[in-house]
Amino acid sequence: MTAYLHQLFSFGFYKRTQGKVARQTTFYAIAVAVAIGAYSLMNWMQANGSDNAEKLAVPVSVTLFALGVWAAFRLIQLPSFADFLISVEAEMNKVTWPKRGELWRASVVVILTIFVLAALLYLYDLVWRNLLDLLLSIGG
Repeated sequence: MTAYLHQLFSFGFYKRTQGKVARQTTFYAIAVAVAIGAYSLMNWMQANGSDNAEKLAVPVSVTLFALGVWAAFRLIQLPSFADFLISVEAEMNKVTWPKRGELWRASVVVILTIFVLAALLYLYDLVWRNLLDLLLSIGG
């Protein structure tokens, strides 16, 4: 935690040219989550607060958003986390990704399997419902 606090107030970049895609993706994902949280807080303050809270809703939300984005930016510069993201990107580059045709065939198989299993579960549900209706009508 102390390493992150020290990193939070520094302005340097750690291994700037390595792991760019993983770092940018992580940063944007965190920034979107922070933006959603700040927007929700603003709406909540405007709906549930006093007149004072309504006036402060936008400045508080913008300030929290800015602090969250700065914390996310500094997090991806934290050496241990940055090294992890760099290694993730290196592994992603080693993977042999499927071609479009193979991806399409595999997706069709998965989707058809889901529909078949859903239909099977529906049939099981019908059988059990009818069986229980029959048993309950006999006993009641």
